[in-house]
Amino acid sequence: MRLETPRLVLREYTEDDAPAVLAYQSDARYLRYYPWEGRTLDDAQRFVQQFIDWQAESPRRRFQLAVLLCKSGALIGSCGVRRKPDDDTEADIGFELSPEHWGRGYATEAATAMADFAFRELGVRRLSSWCIAENVASACVLEKLGMSLEGRLPAAEHFKGRDWDTLLYGMTRDRWESAVVR
Repeated sequence: MRLETPRLVLREYTEDDAPAVLAYQSDARYLRYYPWEGRTLDDAQRFVQQFIDWQAESPRRRFQLAVLLCKSGALIGSCGVRRKPDDDTEADIGFELSPEHWGRGYATEAATAMADFAFRELGVRRLSSWCIAENVASACVLEKLGMSLEGRLPAAEHFKGRDWDTLLYGMTRDRWESAVVR
């Protein structure tokens, strides 16, 4: 599977992607919103292998793609949709990006392509997502997609010695089709 946008290519993971994943997942700015204190090559290889394994699912329910810059071919992140286990019409969307590439609209561009794939190709009727409340940039990406804030879960996550609130977002296919994002 491959999706293309004006500046990005979203493609299936390969084993060769682990070093690039490790490079961005080792950045302290990335680690801020994750429970890990650090990452190893073994961690990155397991991360990538999980998505490679998903490629063999039949029927396929989960699509997590590597995000690459068109011009350089550099892997800068990940974006995907995962249909709910008990309902093909609902899916979660998620993304992560190398901190070196934050603030340039790449996450919005990748997530827009993935949301379009979910609604048009997979036929989902509803997408949902969540983020750590303090991760304002991720919340902004979800809002730029046209998602609505549906709730805040106090202390939903606990890592790095503290509680973290999470924000819940959602969007229907009808809302997507009427949005001005595309």
